[in-house]
Amino acid sequence: MDSIQKTLRQMADPKTAAFTSRIIPNVDPKTILGIKTPELRALAKELLASPKRAALAPAAQKFLSDLPHKYFEENQLHGFVVSGIKDFDQCVAELERFLPCIDNWATCDQTSPICFKNHKDKLLPLIMDWIKSGRIYTVRFGIINLMRHFLDEFFEPKFLKIVAAVKSDEYYIKMAVAWYFAEALAKQWDAALPYIKAKRLDAWTHNKAIQKARESFKISDERKELLKDLKVAAPQS
Repeated sequence: MDSIQKTLRQMADPKTAAFTSRIIPNVDPKTILGIKTPELRALAKELLASPKRAALAPAAQKFLSDLPHKYFEENQLHGFVVSGIKDFDQCVAELERFLPCIDNWATCDQTSPICFKNHKDKLLPLIMDWIKSGRIYTVRFGIINLMRHFLDEFFEPKFLKIVAAVKSDEYYIKMAVAWYFAEALAKQWDAALPYIKAKRLDAWTHNKAIQKARESFKISDERKELLKDLKVAAPQS
C-alpha cells in the first residue's frame, strides 16, 4: 500500500489538483493529488494483470482490501480496478465494500464494471437495493446503472416510476434523477414524456431534466421545443 501511495504522489500535478478541486468541490483539496484519469486507468490495468485469468493480482487484492483510502486518486484507482474485474460475483463483492466509501460524483460515475453488461438478470435486483440504500452515492450509483443498462432493449416502464419515486434534497441524487429522465426522453420518449407532462418530479429536478434533454443531440428540435413549454416555475425560496 505504501508503494501505491508513493507511486501516486510521484504522479501528482498541482495544476491538475487545482482543476479537480474546482469540479469536485465537496472533496477536501488536501486529499487531491492531481492525477489525470488516463494515468489512473493505466495504473489500474497494471494492477489487474494476473497470470490467472479469473484471479486478481496480489497487489490489486491488497489494494482493494485497504479501505478507507486517504486520497481522492486512491478512490478513483479503486473504482477503476473494481470496474475491470471480469468475474461478476467477485466484482460485486468488492463493489459492496467500496460503495459506502465513495464520497463524490466522479468516483461514483466513473466506477463502471465491464462485467455488468453480461449479467443483467443478476444486476437488476442489486440496482434496486442500491437505489433504496439511503447513501447518497450508492443511490446515485444505482440510478446511473439503471440508466446505463436498462434504457434500451431491457427497458421496462416500471423503471421510470422507481426513479421518479426517489425523493431527496441531496444535489447529486437530484442530478442523477434528472440525468436519468433526460436519457429516458432520448431513448424512451413515449414512456418518459407523461412523467414530465404530469410533473411527477420536484420543480428543480423537472426543469433540470428538461434542460439536459434539450442539450442532447439525441432529441429532435421539435421535441426540444415541446419540452421547453413544459418547464415549471421555480419554487420561491
